[in-house]
Amino acid sequence: MNRVVHFELSAKDFERAAKFYGDVFGWTFNKFEMPDGNVYWMINTGEEGPGINGGFMPQQEKPETFNTLGVADVHAKVEAVVAAGGEVLFPVATIPTVGYLAYVKDTEGNVFGMMQDDPQAGM
Repeated sequence: MNRVVHFELSAKDFERAAKFYGDVFGWTFNKFEMPDGNVYWMINTGEEGPGINGGFMPQQEKPETFNTLGVADVHAKVEAVVAAGGEVLFPVATIPTVGYLAYVKDTEGNVFGMMQDDPQAGM
């Protein structure tokens, strides 16, 4: 565990971004409705060989890419980030039937997510 399991690309126009990555790399996309009513676009990069899948997030001030690490206990890892001098940007949230997710910043200003898998989350 504690490996990169997901990436996120920022986009202003999800349809346009999906067309670009689909045309260039053959990636496929699924829209996932979030509990707050927003739509998250899952990215499937393929079935063969090593690799990870990802998603699109709304672009804020500048284009960004975030990696998400799979962890056994997201609450404990958030505490460890803070103890090591990092910062919590998005506290632990429940993603129904997926697990628990938090976003943090390291001491160098890098943002990353941490995901604890739990298919029973939010049930």
